[in-house]
Amino acid sequence: MSLTTPVETNGRRYEVPAVCAIVICLDGCEPTYLDVAIECGLMPNLKRIRQNGTSRIAHSVIPSFTNPNNMSIATGRPPAVHGICGNYLFEPETGKEVMMNDVRFLRAPTIFSSYYTAGARVALVTAKDKLRALLGNGLSYDDNRAICFSAERADQATKMVNGIDDASAWLGRPVPEVYSGELSEFVFAAGVKLLTEWQPDVMYLSTTDYIQHKFSPEQQGALDFHAMVDGYLGQLDELGAAIILTADHGMKPKHDNAGEPAVIYVQDLLDNWLGAAAARVILPITDPYVVHHGALGSFATAYLPDGTDIVEISDRLAAIDGIMLVIDRDEAVRRFELPADRIGNIVIISSENMTIGTSADRHDLAALDEPLRSHGGLTEQDVPFIVNRKIDLPEAPLLRNFDAFYFAAIAASK
Repeated sequence: MSLTTPVETNGRRYEVPAVCAIVICLDGCEPTYLDVAIECGLMPNLKRIRQNGTSRIAHSVIPSFTNPNNMSIATGRPPAVHGICGNYLFEPETGKEVMMNDVRFLRAPTIFSSYYTAGARVALVTAKDKLRALLGNGLSYDDNRAICFSAERADQATKMVNGIDDASAWLGRPVPEVYSGELSEFVFAAGVKLLTEWQPDVMYLSTTDYIQHKFSPEQQGALDFHAMVDGYLGQLDELGAAIILTADHGMKPKHDNAGEPAVIYVQDLLDNWLGAAAARVILPITDPYVVHHGALGSFATAYLPDGTDIVEISDRLAAIDGIMLVIDRDEAVRRFELPADRIGNIVIISSENMTIGTSADRHDLAALDEPLRSHGGLTEQDVPFIVNRKIDLPEAPLLRNFDAFYFAAIAASK
């Protein structure tokens, strides 16, 4: 590696890693998943790492969704800095609701691009392709120092776009079904092969939360998944990398006693109070992969018509059982470090076992084959932060999941 001096990006200083600095974002990893799997004897490597390394609980950013948290980890900063405040947003200037997976929405360089520019070798593997372009922004693939691909489209990877041709053939594994635990296993298998053969200086592995949406920590599907994770974690640890395992968000049950989704349809309420379509409710959890959550999460933002009494509407919403918090834009920007121009007049957060919908007729829940589990709110903000080395770490709320590469680089430099 030609990198000899620390890298500075987004106001933070990142050390020169002497061994590969790896951050694993275990999507949807409610800390209880790891506790239960360890208690069942299914994660001996993680148990050892916890005992010999450093383990804390950190806080994710709010909304506790995939894109804002992955990009916070990737930039070392909250959404107010990098601009990605959901999987999905409303653009007032165009009047359209769009996916926030285009690099035009990104307002800060990634840690990866900064390390790459400084001379490091960088490897990024994500489960779903929705994150790949954002994570890989600023990388070039003409000098064999960057690889960035998704498991979802591994067979479509090219040297020019991803730094590798046909990652599926390279790994010797078929592209898994997107709604599967195998999609995450592909990420881990690729990480082990990259560390062994390509030897990056910095590597990011980001999985999918399909299993966590589908299974509670005690269910066999979750136990089997985390046993798989432990095997690969042991291999990465044995290869000598400095590893931090964290998550983008937790996961909670969001259903009633009968197993039916627990939902408050806020667009329907606002239509009744303010007139049909006068307000616009945006659910930032929305993405192309709605089979496992039906676009139902615990965070929403609403654009209200001019002249609306925001305090009155907020009070009426806050009085509804299952609504935890309703705050205006200024308070949301201050409290959650969000970009003011990408959220509505109010932000709404539901309680631990409740979700927020738009209108009842706009959510197709027929594909939900298990009781709803989801995320997005304050009750899904606690995430694991586990280092396979002894280092000094603060506790939450000071410790954030987006501190991962800062501390991974410190651990890797020792």
